[in-house]
Amino acid sequence: MASERGTIRDRIEIVLGYGLIILAIWLPTRAQQMLSPVVLVVTFGIVVARCPSRQELGFGLRGLIRSLWILPAAAVLGIVGVLVARHLGTFHPLFHPELSHIAGYVVWTIYQQVLLNDYFLPRFSRLFGSDAPAVIATTVLFAAAHLPNLWLTAATFAWGLFSCAAFRRYHNLYALGLAQGLLGLCFAVCVPDAIHHHMRVGLGYLRYRQ
Repeated sequence: MASERGTIRDRIEIVLGYGLIILAIWLPTRAQQMLSPVVLVVTFGIVVARCPSRQELGFGLRGLIRSLWILPAAAVLGIVGVLVARHLGTFHPLFHPELSHIAGYVVWTIYQQVLLNDYFLPRFSRLFGSDAPAVIATTVLFAAAHLPNLWLTAATFAWGLFSCAAFRRYHNLYALGLAQGLLGLCFAVCVPDAIHHHMRVGLGYLRYRQ
């Protein structure tokens, strides 16, 4: 009975969390700005309601040193991307080059890792009873949240697979969150705005005007 209740709870939390995220993504800008803080509070509240430790959340010291290679690897990948973009003539400045905007974006990518690896991955792991299908299901949801931005959807699918696999191995979010921020910024300056629409997703992508 307890196991059945746990399964029902996991399913409800997955549907609720993802439903709120998708709703916020597809709302007009003003409504999105109002709902987004609610989504953040609700999803984070659901995560901490199970009383996980910092280690369980991935914000402890466990696996930190072993996972640090991810940052220089992301930096190298970013440098290669910039060099290729310069060669192709697609490199361009950030739409919002302000330091506060960049810092806010990196904080957001760290929270995306919380959603990915603290919210959806453990719930799918309990439902499937196996890591592989849980990683795939979590990654599919993560990538689908970036539709209809197809380039960003493809990039986040690849990154989602890596992130989930790396978190299962190291159980630490610091390097993953920072690496995602770095790669996201590189993606923003290497791929033309006409393609990724200033990294927008959902309704914002469709309403983009240069």
